[in-house]
Amino acid sequence: MKFSGLSKAGLAFATLFSFSQAMAADSDSGSMDVPEIYASLERISVVGSAEQLAGIPGSAARIEPEKLEQLKYTDINRMLRLIPGVNIQEEDGYGLRPNIGLRGSGTERSSRITLMEDGVLIAPAPYAAPSAYYFPIAGRMSAIEVRKGSAAIKFGPRTVGGAINLVSTPIADETSAYVDLRYGSDDFYVIHAYGSYVGDQLAVMVETYQSGADGFKDLDNGGDTGFSIGDYVAKVRYTSDPNAEVYQSFELKFGYTKNNSNETYLGLVDEDFATTPVRRYAASQNDRMETEHKQIQLTHYIEPSDNIDITTVGYYNEFSRDWFKLDDLDFGEGRFRPTAVFENPDEYEDVLAVFRGEANSIDDALQLRHNDRSYESWGIQTVMGIEFDSGSASHEIEIGLRWHEDYEDRLQNRENFKMQNGLLIRTSVDPIGSQGNRVGKAQAFAAFVQDKIEFGKWTVVPGVRFEKIKTQRIDYSTSDPDRSEGPTGMRHNTVDAVIPGIGATFSATDELTLLAGIHKGFSPPGTSSREGQADVEKSWNYEAGLRYSRDMLYVELIGFYNDYTNILGSCTNSSGCDGETGDQFNGGAVTVKGIEATLNYTHILANGLQIPMNLVYTFTDTKFETTFEDSFWGDVVVGDEMPYIPRNQLHASIGLEAAVWGATLGMTFVDDMRTEAGQGPIPAMELVKGHVVFDLSTYYMLNDDVRLYATAENLFNKKYPVSRRPYGLRPGKPLTVVGGISFNF
Repeated sequence: MKFSGLSKAGLAFATLFSFSQAMAADSDSGSMDVPEIYASLERISVVGSAEQLAGIPGSAARIEPEKLEQLKYTDINRMLRLIPGVNIQEEDGYGLRPNIGLRGSGTERSSRITLMEDGVLIAPAPYAAPSAYYFPIAGRMSAIEVRKGSAAIKFGPRTVGGAINLVSTPIADETSAYVDLRYGSDDFYVIHAYGSYVGDQLAVMVETYQSGADGFKDLDNGGDTGFSIGDYVAKVRYTSDPNAEVYQSFELKFGYTKNNSNETYLGLVDEDFATTPVRRYAASQNDRMETEHKQIQLTHYIEPSDNIDITTVGYYNEFSRDWFKLDDLDFGEGRFRPTAVFENPDEYEDVLAVFRGEANSIDDALQLRHNDRSYESWGIQTVMGIEFDSGSASHEIEIGLRWHEDYEDRLQNRENFKMQNGLLIRTSVDPIGSQGNRVGKAQAFAAFVQDKIEFGKWTVVPGVRFEKIKTQRIDYSTSDPDRSEGPTGMRHNTVDAVIPGIGATFSATDELTLLAGIHKGFSPPGTSSREGQADVEKSWNYEAGLRYSRDMLYVELIGFYNDYTNILGSCTNSSGCDGETGDQFNGGAVTVKGIEATLNYTHILANGLQIPMNLVYTFTDTKFETTFEDSFWGDVVVGDEMPYIPRNQLHASIGLEAAVWGATLGMTFVDDMRTEAGQGPIPAMELVKGHVVFDLSTYYMLNDDVRLYATAENLFNKKYPVSRRPYGLRPGKPLTVVGGISFNF
């Protein structure tokens, strides 16, 4: 490339700024109203304010701070159950590494959606290696935004399903502080505190979120199955004088997260799950994930005129991880994966006895890999908004540019063990790099233009996005950890994509709005894809529906139809794929159709008590339209359903609220899921049974600034599985009771 990434982005920003200044010169240059402090976030938010949500021509939702404060969830999976069209495969029970998809896009490590924090791509390497082994700490977020089909224009690169944006704690409007302390089952604890100093032009916010637990799983022979989190954020904002002719603001954000968890991929065979679902086999006693994340973000906002604003963000993220976990087995007759044990448990009773610590093994029988990887991502993005009238129509044009680079570095090895008297004894260590020695890189330039046109009762939003992506994978010899001998192989991919779309709303009445949209879906292959192995995933996404709002009632009903031409699948350890980790495969044509429904109603009693009622329902029907075979999707025939996509999901809640107290009872139903592509009745060994789980949250206000609260997740202690992949059944979190107190200063 002729220009470096930052040079290109700087040139792009300079071009936009010059254009805006030229337009401003033609407009009135008198005094202007000072915008809201957080106007800079509006351009990069997935949803924005409630007022903006009403005008989005497609499915969109935002969980507001008040709702998060009321329910006191710390698990992103439970938060997202409040939004229709979201597919979730739970894993560890605490939401540490969620698997999230939108409208049947696939859930594996949230790699099929655009994931952001404060409008910035937050997956460790969203282009080179999109699997989100890092996920922001949901418990410190002030809001959660989800947007589906219509997200395709502004938010990429993965536009098939949609985008999720996590909104961090903002700097307060005035000097203040907040402290939240909670403690509960399995020694679960949270210490969440933040404080803001707000001056005339300078404002500062510092925040910490500390959390941990001993874990709810019982490890054979004892041991910790919990986690610990240390999360820190600092923000500094400087705004221009309120009387300045041109308003500007700068906000600098720093973040640091340390997250260690004694977590494993090793589940249970059906027989053991039926009797002790929270058991963990002795073979997983050394499994542990250690991660560290750093981020820095600088946001600049400027209003060169009354009708033009520009938001520019420069960002840098660094992530390192080492997941040390059971990987391969060798009992003297050749190496094999644990997958085989759980697919044919009767044939591997001797191996299961070793897993349980009931039998000893030979040296090197249990091989644990250091899945040691480091990531960096950086870039700069800018969005310019221009508002003007043309005849009887008003326009709000947004023009966005982004230059982004990221990479993933793998240098992995194994430690080998034997089982002896229920304990893992290390017997050998493989050389560094022997289980993976490679680097993946990506460079991407993205641009979009979108026009929100309002005339009469109509709002029409046409737009187009462009992505140019270059990826490279560099392989080194597994016997060359310092890489002094140079590469042994290279893979290159270049992708250009034009992604059009259009959406519209029609205000039939003051209460009723109709909406519809058509958008192209796009998802690029990563660096591991061999040339000719996997093509770009493409789809056409259609949606139509209505919103109805009157007094205390809100109804949203949307139907969607996603038509894939070549859906992607990625071979990963977490999926249980037996191929080379990172390989990607196209699954041919797939159709995904469904219905999303939301109903919110609050009934007010004569004595002032309020009864809020909420219902969220999703129906999803998936079908492969081609017959094929590969190591990720397996043997697929026309008519098969996609794995890990339940047909029916329902969340309902009812509450009772008074002036100083309240309680909410929530119910979540998730239908049966199949773990392999198929149709008809689900075979027992490919079934994750559906479940119904109830949660209860209560609070009491001692005064305006002090709140007591208690929550019970899985109120009736339902025992249920959440996954079979990669190695056996894993349980949902059992009854967890937590009490706490929060203070506002």
